[in-house]
Amino acid sequence: MGWLWAIIVGFVLGVIAKAVIPGKQHSPLWLTTICGMLGAIVGNAVARAVGVAATRGIDWSRHIFQLVAAIIIVAAVDALYMATLGKRKQQRVGA
Repeated sequence: MGWLWAIIVGFVLGVIAKAVIPGKQHSPLWLTTICGMLGAIVGNAVARAVGVAATRGIDWSRHIFQLVAAIIIVAAVDALYMATLGKRKQQRVGA
């Protein structure tokens, strides 16, 4: 059941990150979900390093770390995705 929650949390974080980043992101939904999952992992590691990994009630600080990490990862991966996709499209049009 842990893998299912990882996918759900990754999906939600990825979609929120895409909504926060200005402009249009062209990466597919499956890639956004993976980036959200990576953002959750990185955010948890940063929260643990700062000392806020476990608090009573809702861990708002941990969730903020996860969201910030997801935003950074989604933006970086989307830029990489567009750089490779853009080159492929230019090669197809020019050929």
